[in-house]
Amino acid sequence: MAVTDEAILKIKNMILDGRLRPGDRLPPEKELSESLGLSRSSLREAVKALEIIRVLDVRRGDGTYVTSLEPQLLLEAMSFVVDLHEDSSVLELFAVRRILEPAAAALATGRATTSDVSRLREMLATIDGNTSVDGLVAHDLEFHQGIAELSGNGYLTSLLASLSGGMMRARVWRGLTEANAIERTLAEHRAILDALESGDAELVRARVTVHIAGVEDWLRRAASSTA
Repeated sequence: MAVTDEAILKIKNMILDGRLRPGDRLPPEKELSESLGLSRSSLREAVKALEIIRVLDVRRGDGTYVTSLEPQLLLEAMSFVVDLHEDSSVLELFAVRRILEPAAAALATGRATTSDVSRLREMLATIDGNTSVDGLVAHDLEFHQGIAELSGNGYLTSLLASLSGGMMRARVWRGLTEANAIERTLAEHRAILDALESGDAELVRARVTVHIAGVEDWLRRAASSTA
């Protein structure tokens, strides 16, 4: 079990067994992390994940509270999981992305200059194992958009950008809950850049396809595990 998943489970158990009730304020971070046997970083990521699905309410400068836990509130926040179960929304968006983005990256290969590749490498260098989930998601969006723009096809670039909005919650959730999400993302982005720099359009196409297919696979497994 990933460390963040373990942290989420422990906080959830506190709510289920009554140690935390709707409206209760969570103990201070240091105290809670020690009592649960968790690092403060994993506890923070767990709190972010539970905030996304409206189990916790983080009030800046005040503290973190358990929400009302009303069914309608939770169902609304988990709508993207329902989409996964029905294979009608997020997975379909990723399938379209898997068709279009490798084509855009292949087009970019013939147009990318040394300066373009250097700029993308500098972007990669700003991300490491200490990067927050928000930082990782922002990097992921910027990296893929940067390659799409190099395709020289404005319509294709805009179409891929429009797809990104529907994938945002899935990207955030993956970053919060999948073990080694940052390291895996960076390794795959570096492999794509190496292929781009080599000028091999078919290799670029293949690596982008594998990269996106890996996310699709994670989404299917996430849907199955939460069904």
